[in-house]
Amino acid sequence: MPELPEVETTCREIEPVILNQELNRVIVRQSQLRWPIPNALCKLKNVRIKSVTRRAKYILIQTTKGTIIIHLGMSGILCALDTPLPPQKHDHVDIIMKNQTYLRYTDPRRFGAILWTVEEPLQHKLLINLGPEPFSESFNANYLFCIAKEKKIMVKKFIMDQSVVVGIGNIYANEALFMAKILPSRLSNSLTEVECQRLIKEIGNILKKAILKGGTTLRNFLSPNGKPGYFIQELFVYGREGEECKHCDHILEGVRINQRATVFCPKCQQ
Repeated sequence: MPELPEVETTCREIEPVILNQELNRVIVRQSQLRWPIPNALCKLKNVRIKSVTRRAKYILIQTTKGTIIIHLGMSGILCALDTPLPPQKHDHVDIIMKNQTYLRYTDPRRFGAILWTVEEPLQHKLLINLGPEPFSESFNANYLFCIAKEKKIMVKKFIMDQSVVVGIGNIYANEALFMAKILPSRLSNSLTEVECQRLIKEIGNILKKAILKGGTTLRNFLSPNGKPGYFIQELFVYGREGEECKHCDHILEGVRINQRATVFCPKCQQ
């Protein structure tokens, strides 16, 4: 699943292609994604693209008449193209600019979403209850510690809760907990404020490095320019169960937490 770094990479690469361009029309070949594509979006034309931003794992394309909200789901890819290409089986939507550049949304599993709102996008029902961004000042040790002590769930599940902090999926939760030296099976209310500070620091470090590398390609994620994410080459634990820890040479172990593959070092993480 594309996580925050992959979504941020997508935003950064489509922005210079469509910013300030006039949207000419939207071609919808398959309207049944996670939710049906709104009819208003299908009829959208002759509007200017004002901004391209990200909130959590959502891409927000603001126009002069409203905002297109895109979630890549499990297998979605949003490509920026300047040459007309015949649509393939899973190419569900084209968002075409007047200058003939366009965005093509491809999604084999159709778990993604393309929505439309004329209201304030951050007040949309999918976004209004989200937690702080991991790079924001509000995501600090005191905030995390106060919430953690009120909960009694495994810390990995805790930091993947989008109402606590947004954008941390399975890959980066594994990596951040390893770098913070915290066992993923620990209960959240056992975290000290010092550990929360360390965890926040490592979450930020991991996500920033992944963004610089264009994200992590495990299966089918490609950035809008067709390149894979190269952060996979720097993973310390995710996908490495049974291999040696890069820090201490101990064998990495794996369990499932909240039905997600979880890999950790029993020596480095406490």
